[in-house]
Amino acid sequence: MQKKRWIALAALRKVLTCAICSIALVALFSVHVPVFPSSKVPNFSDPFKLPTKLSAEQSWTLELAPPHLLKAPLPSRKLDGSSGTVETDKLWKPPPNRDFVPCVEPSPNYTSPTESRGYLLVHTNGGLNQMRAGICDMVAVARMLNATLVIPELDQRSFWKDSSNFSNVFDEDHFINALANDIKIIKKLPKELATGPRAVKLFRSWSGMNYYQDEIARLWEEYEVIRASKSDSRLANNNLPLDIQRLRCRACYEALRFSPQIEAMGKLLVNRMRSFGSYIALHLRFEKDMLAFSGCTQDLSSAEADELRIIRENTRYWRDKEINPMEQRSRGFCPLTPKEVGIFLSALGYPSSTPIYIAAGKIYGGDSHMADLRSRYPILKSKETLASVEELEPFTNHASQMAALDYIVSVESGVFIPSYTGNMARAVEGHRRFLGHKKTISPDRKALVGLFDKLEQGTLEEGKNLSDRVIEIHRKRQGSPRKRKGPIAGLKGKEKLRSEEPFYENPLPDCLCRKEFPVQTTL
Repeated sequence: MQKKRWIALAALRKVLTCAICSIALVALFSVHVPVFPSSKVPNFSDPFKLPTKLSAEQSWTLELAPPHLLKAPLPSRKLDGSSGTVETDKLWKPPPNRDFVPCVEPSPNYTSPTESRGYLLVHTNGGLNQMRAGICDMVAVARMLNATLVIPELDQRSFWKDSSNFSNVFDEDHFINALANDIKIIKKLPKELATGPRAVKLFRSWSGMNYYQDEIARLWEEYEVIRASKSDSRLANNNLPLDIQRLRCRACYEALRFSPQIEAMGKLLVNRMRSFGSYIALHLRFEKDMLAFSGCTQDLSSAEADELRIIRENTRYWRDKEINPMEQRSRGFCPLTPKEVGIFLSALGYPSSTPIYIAAGKIYGGDSHMADLRSRYPILKSKETLASVEELEPFTNHASQMAALDYIVSVESGVFIPSYTGNMARAVEGHRRFLGHKKTISPDRKALVGLFDKLEQGTLEEGKNLSDRVIEIHRKRQGSPRKRKGPIAGLKGKEKLRSEEPFYENPLPDCLCRKEFPVQTTL
């Protein structure tokens, strides 16, 4: 009996010994995590040869890149205001779209274009996105007037002096064919009418259906050709028939496609940005023309401020010549400076490893004004750093075409942030809303200025307190679905119409509908 006990005890000892050895081996191997050799760290020093997609191994090695390639993320805050490490999905997750989807199909009563009453010539004005909105509006106007639209002329005389014509920027044939069931579009006037008499008219701003079908349509009695001398803001934002509103959306988001050359280059830039991971497109309106126009001088030297003042005084069609920069800024009428943008992004919780695409023209002051933003976010890219001189050569010196590249990269970004509410910001935000309410963070500049001033005065420091306040201010400014805002109460006339939210900034409710789910039946 005792012998059996000794045999059992010996067996138990062997089992325990094996178990202890197994645990020791597991512990030994667990501390020897393999480290990829430095030769496998992807070299991003040559921006012209960026991979279009990271492999699983490259994703690992990117995390292990040395500090000179990628700084370690700074401690940050969650977007919900709680303490701890930033949750990546919170930073990049779009707002709930509440099942809104595009609905731009015409109603059952919508008919194909009937016999044209005449020809509509259009001279667009402004920069790329101002012209885009004007072109789409003139498509709707041509439908109202039962007119044949001649391919619009692009503005070649504005600040940018861009010589591009319609086919250089847009896919002309696609535009004509995509709208064939709505209006007739031709590339040129018939020869017999090219030099004939025409009515040249500045259409009234923010006009409705009655204005065009009554007052403007009367011009057909004397003329075969009506020329619209400007196209911006000539059509009301609201109170138009649903079929007209949906036609504007079809024109903007389906028919008015960029030229194949621009589309191809834009997609290449998008792929190169995505090789760094999810990215922010920052529309940084810190360009010479914007600062001169707005009269904003924050973070500028006295010499720079004087240069901009002279530009403003010598630009004939800019009405406001004398501007108080401090008052402009306190009212939120100034674009955020690069330094302020850096503080803003840090407060929202975006780590320094966040890739940022600068969607803008030449930044005023160059590196001297970008240094602070770059020190916080070293992965700053632009079309000029993502593409070679040879790749960009066809678009260089053509402001509209370069802006179109920025537009494509901005629409496709994980997050879009404009530093100022201009035509580009409104157009991109509207397009992102149309595509499913992709995340767009609109800075509350008036509220932010107060916080930035406190930082300068030393009464507030960067950290949890600032982060909590910035996050709370912007909780409902991330592009979630909402109806387009109407006019500000108390205003009248043009000022009332001017105060409405632009149609192309938010196409809801006209062009977005709730998705209809099939009825569930139980057997």
